[in-house]
Amino acid sequence: MECIILAGGLGTRLRSVTKDILPKCMAPVNGNPFLHYLFEYLESQRIDRVVLSVGHRSDTILDWISDNKFSFDIDHVQEHEPLGTGGAIQFALQKSKEEHVLVLNGDTLFLCDLHELYRFHLERSAATSIGLKRMYDYERYGSVIVTENDVIQSFEEKKYKASGFINAGVYMIDKFAFSEKSLPSKFSFEKAYLETFVSRKTFYGKAFDNYFIDIGIPEDYEKAQTDFITLFP
Repeated sequence: MECIILAGGLGTRLRSVTKDILPKCMAPVNGNPFLHYLFEYLESQRIDRVVLSVGHRSDTILDWISDNKFSFDIDHVQEHEPLGTGGAIQFALQKSKEEHVLVLNGDTLFLCDLHELYRFHLERSAATSIGLKRMYDYERYGSVIVTENDVIQSFEEKKYKASGFINAGVYMIDKFAFSEKSLPSKFSFEKAYLETFVSRKTFYGKAFDNYFIDIGIPEDYEKAQTDFITLFP
């Protein structure tokens, strides 16, 4: 499988950690950049190729990659201005070699079975399949509403929910179904693609009960310091 990682985030909510000199994916967790753990996970999932979409302070990412060895091939695209999540995916797809491409956020970790998501995606001929995580007593995330047949019905704005599914930032995308849409060079994948085209009923959600963390806020970044001691001994 081939994977795009969105690694161009500015990390404005983590400035106390990154000091504006590091992209979010390079925020240190127990002496290693967050990207180290994401790559370790991808190696365990037998990913063949990774395309990084980089932007802010990309030199720190590329220098780190050149100093290390990985079990998969790595390529990258350079955003010279912020393209939004959708624009970054669209840009990175120019270097993809597969028809169905995995997409991950560079500041989240969801330890789901990527091959299971891939099979799920192909079986349903989905335009996009999303890895979902059930959460309880939450309000930080929007919710994903799915039917009994796993079709994504709608996306709800952030609000308190006693229980529900969230978008865990793991996507399997049909490259041609995505590229045939008339989309600008800069756009939000979540707003301009997922929410705009959800009514076509070609998006599917697969729930996994695996560890999930988003280091986008200092509280969860600090939680990662403790969690990763056990997860990545």
